[in-house]
Amino acid sequence: MKRQKMYEADDKMILLIGDNYDLLQSLGSFGINLGFGDKTVREVCESQNVDTYTFLAIVNFTINGYKEFDDADRLSIPTLLQYLEASHSYYLDFELPFIRKKLEEALDEKDNLARLIMKLYDEYAHDIRKHMRYEEKTVFPYVNTLLEGKANDNYDINTFSKHHSQTDQRLKELKNIIIKYLPSDSQHNRQLTATLYDIYNCENWLDQHANVEDEIFIPAIRRLEKKSKQNDVSVKISSMISKNQASNETLSDREKDVIICVVQGMTNKEIAGHLCISTNTVITHRRNIARKLQIHSPAGLTIYAIVNSLVDIGSVKL
Repeated sequence: MKRQKMYEADDKMILLIGDNYDLLQSLGSFGINLGFGDKTVREVCESQNVDTYTFLAIVNFTINGYKEFDDADRLSIPTLLQYLEASHSYYLDFELPFIRKKLEEALDEKDNLARLIMKLYDEYAHDIRKHMRYEEKTVFPYVNTLLEGKANDNYDINTFSKHHSQTDQRLKELKNIIIKYLPSDSQHNRQLTATLYDIYNCENWLDQHANVEDEIFIPAIRRLEKKSKQNDVSVKISSMISKNQASNETLSDREKDVIICVVQGMTNKEIAGHLCISTNTVITHRRNIARKLQIHSPAGLTIYAIVNSLVDIGSVKL
């Protein structure tokens, strides 16, 4: 049973884990190894070269949503970087391959619809990997230059916010498509249910990771930028996760025609010529389709078109 309280430096580390077992993953991201006995949080952090204040800031934020730090300037940027880099490594090197393997085991490899599910997952994995690699190759080195006292007039944390977009949209889409449309016999149902559970946990992890970046990391870098550049920089950061509004609207016949064209691999220009409408009208139809269905990828639209008999699965190129 999880308990919510504000943890302090003199609390025993084993107490934190006993109250909130999902912190075990966070320990690895901080580089904290198990086997710390009955040591306090301060003792464990100091013995493993982790800033205690920053560790508790992230722990109390992820557990309780607490972000009113007593002294935000005490946050350790190197500890934040270590935490984020290790989180990326865990997700890219373990979590993504793990879920893909579970999906393969839960799906019938002979089923074309299952192959489309895997394609959608691979598209998601590509997106999230690209996003995290961008942070590792651009954002983190930039922060290190700030720590060295070097200002960079060609980049700032506001530029990062433009790339810090909704990278987990495909994961939510994948989850909903499996639940709504994927038929499963008794042989695969348990595996598929267990995999869905992993996907939900993965979704929660992504939300937590994004919130740490939004609420702790980015504000800390803003303060670092102000110190480094010694000027007043007014920075606004857009929300990473847009709030999608559920819609029960039905598709028009023209929107269904557009979906069929998308499934056939046509570009917007080709769809416009085929349907005798303008390219701008095609773009508007595709925007409305995405809003109504909450499906944003060609693979997702292909699955929707198949299960709703808009196209024959035999005519789809996989």
